[in-house]
Amino acid sequence: MTQLALVIDLNVCVGCHACVTSCKEWNTSGSAGPLADLNPYGADPTGTFFNRVQTFEVGTYPDTQTVHFPKSCLHCEDPPCVPVCPTGASYKRAEDGIVLVDYDKCIGCKYCAWACPYGVRELDEKRQVMTKCTLCVDRIYDPALAERDRKPSCVLACPTNARLFGDVHDPESIVSKAIRERAGYTLMPEQATRPANRYLPRRKTELPLHPDDLVRAENPLRIDGAEPGPAFLVGASEDFAT
Repeated sequence: MTQLALVIDLNVCVGCHACVTSCKEWNTSGSAGPLADLNPYGADPTGTFFNRVQTFEVGTYPDTQTVHFPKSCLHCEDPPCVPVCPTGASYKRAEDGIVLVDYDKCIGCKYCAWACPYGVRELDEKRQVMTKCTLCVDRIYDPALAERDRKPSCVLACPTNARLFGDVHDPESIVSKAIRERAGYTLMPEQATRPANRYLPRRKTELPLHPDDLVRAENPLRIDGAEPGPAFLVGASEDFAT
C-alpha cells in the first residue's frame, strides 16, 4: 500500500519558517481553508496552523546547539485519532495513507486532539472544526499543475531542501533512500502509532584544530614591536589609548 509522507532533515533546517508561511498561504485559500487568525497583532494572538517550527537549545553551556524542529501531522499508519472520532470525521485513506478530516462530519469535540500524542491537531475557532496537515492533497493530485509542482507547498518553499516528499513504502523513492542512508527515525515510537513521517538526525561536524591555530604568534600589524593603536592610523590626530 502506498504511504505518502514527509522526511525532514534536521541537519539543514534553519528555522526560517518558510514552510509555515507557505503552508498557511496555500491552505487558507484552498479546500482546507480558510484558517482562522484571531487577534493576530494583539497581545494574545491565536490562529490555526497545519505546520509549526519549534526552536530550542540542547546541551550544556558552553557546548550547546540550537535545534529547529518542524512538526505537523505525521500521518500515522495506526492513527489513534481515527477510532476515537464519534462521527467518523477523522479517517485514513487507503489509496495513499493520508489522514484527513471531513469538515462536514466534524463537530469540534476535540477527541482526536486528546488522542494524538504529538499535539498536531488544532481547533479552528471560527469554524469550530478540527484541522491538520493534509499533505496538500488538493495540490499533489492537481492535473492543472506541472509535475514538478505536485508536492506539498512546504516542500516547495524550503530554501535548504530540508523537506522531502514521497512514498515511504517504495524502497526506491527519494524518501526511502534518505531514511536508509541517513538513519531516519520516527517521533516517539513508544506510542506505537507508526508515524509515516520521518526525521533525519543532525550530524556533528568535527573541526580539527591545532593549538597553534588558536594563538597568533605575532601581530603582522606591529610597528617596531609595539601593538598598533589609534596613533598609528593614517590621519590620526591624537592617541586615544592614553
